[in-house]
Amino acid sequence: MPQLYKQQSIKIYNSLSGQKEAFTPITEGNVGMYVCGPTVYSNVHLGNVRTFMSFDTIFRYLKHLGYKVRYVRNITDAGHLENDADEGEDRIAKKARLEQIEPMEVVQRYTVDFHNILHKFNFLPPSIEPTATGHIIEQIELIKTIIDNGFGYEINGSVYFDVLKFNETNNYGKLSKRNVEDLIHNTRALDGQTDKKNPQDFALWKKAEPQHIMRWPSPWSDGFPGWHLECTAMSTKYLGEHFDIHGGGMDLKFPHHECEIAQAEACNHQTPVNYWMHANMLIMNGKKMAKSTGNYILPEEIFTGENKNISQPFSASVARFFMLQAHYRSILDFTNNGLLASEKGFNRLMDAISDLDTLKTSGTSSINIADWKQKCYDAMNDDFNSPILIANLFEAVKFINQLKDGKATLTEADLQELKDTMSTFTFDILGLVHGSQTEPGEDKLTGAVDLLIKLRQEARANKDFALSDKIRDELAAVGIQLNDGKDGTTFSTN
Repeated sequence: MPQLYKQQSIKIYNSLSGQKEAFTPITEGNVGMYVCGPTVYSNVHLGNVRTFMSFDTIFRYLKHLGYKVRYVRNITDAGHLENDADEGEDRIAKKARLEQIEPMEVVQRYTVDFHNILHKFNFLPPSIEPTATGHIIEQIELIKTIIDNGFGYEINGSVYFDVLKFNETNNYGKLSKRNVEDLIHNTRALDGQTDKKNPQDFALWKKAEPQHIMRWPSPWSDGFPGWHLECTAMSTKYLGEHFDIHGGGMDLKFPHHECEIAQAEACNHQTPVNYWMHANMLIMNGKKMAKSTGNYILPEEIFTGENKNISQPFSASVARFFMLQAHYRSILDFTNNGLLASEKGFNRLMDAISDLDTLKTSGTSSINIADWKQKCYDAMNDDFNSPILIANLFEAVKFINQLKDGKATLTEADLQELKDTMSTFTFDILGLVHGSQTEPGEDKLTGAVDLLIKLRQEARANKDFALSDKIRDELAAVGIQLNDGKDGTTFSTN
């Protein structure tokens, strides 16, 4: 792969410094990137999808530039309690109790859902996808080191990180721009229900109550690791004590990422990460997404259209295109009108790319393709600015229409450069999929289901409702849902 990174200079907005900084990897030609993954106790939230989409696009661009990228995105399958005060039930254990199944059944179900949804959005898989439960030993060893270095204490089988002790020699709060004095002022007084020395301290290891299902032996008790610890254990194991990029949603900046920094510095006496990146929130119709108010949509419902907040189904590429039209650091308002507009724009872009194969060449070029191509790189080099990149792609759509109308000319070499660049940025970097592109086997599946739909229609016309229902139910049993509408019957896969 050509080393394009030697010709392009990236700037990244670093949450730690609060400004854009030139990106210089620790090891030339290599990038280590860690992104906090999902807690798999429910269907993946669309806001999470947006965050992972941002880092998928960054991953794609870095790979395109020729960097060797080790992208680590974890799965939280234990230790994440219901709130950030180290209180409440483990989210996965609670779901298991409510559904009367094993916790690892919950983990398996929603990990599969997570992967299926990301596959539909055309995400590249990360280089490594470690789990919290697979790294209990590493987390226990980190706790031992933190205690040995004077920043952790054990009480009644639980171990806590001593934030005030750490802050004597380090800066707890430097990422979220908070200071410990403000945290003390804004934290409720200890009520006797906790063993913590100070309200700001956070759990490294929690002793399991008798009813707690998910537990492991440790030097302190049978229990489970604190939520913040797993990311420090897995990021340092696979990327080293000092690596390039750590990403996640804005909501993780405090306390999760702040605690990660403290743990790593307490263990290794150095800052763990050079560039902290945070994707902003996704809202819906101008308001926070909430199941309780109905202002909420699951990713799968975008594809089926079975949600009151949208007027029709939308393809995964249209939804991806919609999300990438906002910068990853901007709040994105998910609306039906926005999706409809994105669908029109997406179709215009795909039509223009299809038209490239019909264009005639000339002896001269009236358009400077090299300058336009560099503008595409400049957009991504400026903190991965996908909306500016998309604007540049639509500038190319205008070129293509001018060429079709005979109002512009391109040489054969420039036309090939335009084709290659449009394909690279649209499909390889933005991760969009042309409407005519299908996965292997998809055409055969569509043909088979269409035949069954036709047989079902014939059965209904002959009033053979038993056969009609049998076809529908048998398809549903293998995950194919028939949707009867005024324009006929369509199908979707679960």
